[in-house]
Amino acid sequence: MCSKIAYIVKRYPRYSETFIVNEILAHEAAGTNIHIFALRPPADTHFQDKIARVKAAVTYLRKPAQGRKVPALTTLTPNSASYFWAEMQEAATVIPDLWAKLGYAAAERASVVYQAVWLAQEIRQRGITHLHAHFGSVATSVTRLAAYFADVPYSFTAHAKDIFHNSVDPEDLRRKLRDAATVVTVSDYNRAYLQRQFGADTRRVQRIYNGMDLGELRYQPPTQRSPRILSVCRLVEKKGLRYLVDACGLLKQQGCEFICQIVGSGPLEEALRSQISALHLDDWVEILGPRPQAEVFELMQQAAVFAAPYIIGEDGNRDGLPTALLEAMALGTPCVATDVTGIPEIIRDGDTGLLVAQRDALGLAQAMERLLQQPALRTSLAAQARGLMGAEFDIHQTTAALRRCFQPIAAPLQEV
Repeated sequence: MCSKIAYIVKRYPRYSETFIVNEILAHEAAGTNIHIFALRPPADTHFQDKIARVKAAVTYLRKPAQGRKVPALTTLTPNSASYFWAEMQEAATVIPDLWAKLGYAAAERASVVYQAVWLAQEIRQRGITHLHAHFGSVATSVTRLAAYFADVPYSFTAHAKDIFHNSVDPEDLRRKLRDAATVVTVSDYNRAYLQRQFGADTRRVQRIYNGMDLGELRYQPPTQRSPRILSVCRLVEKKGLRYLVDACGLLKQQGCEFICQIVGSGPLEEALRSQISALHLDDWVEILGPRPQAEVFELMQQAAVFAAPYIIGEDGNRDGLPTALLEAMALGTPCVATDVTGIPEIIRDGDTGLLVAQRDALGLAQAMERLLQQPALRTSLAAQARGLMGAEFDIHQTTAALRRCFQPIAAPLQEV
């Protein structure tokens, strides 16, 4: 097994990326030596408590290290170019063949090259044997170059926006798929999509679900629950919250007793609050903002319904397999979700939850009403969902599969 693994992310920590923290904690519990590198400092104001349990130190690639200052090189002005090449000269003392390898970076931005060279030095000096990035965007751009400069293999996990958003550069993603020792993605839907788009360059892509620590997610049957609907997500288009609010309006019209709580923050908060007011739902629908994970779990186990009205956004963005949906299933909260992306892999209609079409407020309202009014159905769906979580999503099993991807393999990066 590799003795030292580097995790490369854009920002660390991030409130919405608990799956990365869970993964690192499970690796550390298995005895893996993890080093965390972040391209940017954190920007969130709230963080999950479990971050404090991570043993690995974090190195921020844009902060001073070993006496060096890192400029924000989005373009090379004459002054920054002089600084840039001076740093390359220093790096060449650690990586003697650096100059011969720079042609590999021809298609990359100067800032990516700079951070990759710096990361490569850290890799060499720390004896790191494998690099793993999360998201196939800028973190993997830096990782790909750093791995080549330092002569170590790399892998990355592709999630959602880094695959589906219309801002994704197909040729850039193709290079990363082709050059990685292994590519992981979080659903069969994602894997099939990549295969359709990139053909033979996806030969190293495999599906490994984002696992969960089921020891922290204690199942409670939902027989006795108050008529509460819960949704936990960022307030962005792909989460489909406008349809949840519309569905709540329909439930109110039908005289259904309920309260709906939305946990999270995001750019659509003001629009959602306006929609709630326009539908006169202020006493029925509440936006709680971000909450610590322990409180989120408590709210889940108080709810009769977890609502996941996710959609494919106008910009192509969509979810892979949302962590909050998995957590609700593990905790014993019956779920209503839309039939998009990889969600039907886990929400099997009438078995592990209820499925509705995206953007169908009426169908969503009817499904939520069924769960609010039928305790036996809630209990049956929740029990089946927990069984699926134990069989497919145990964090110790999924991270063991991921560590096998970190084993040394003979898959050299493509030479320029």
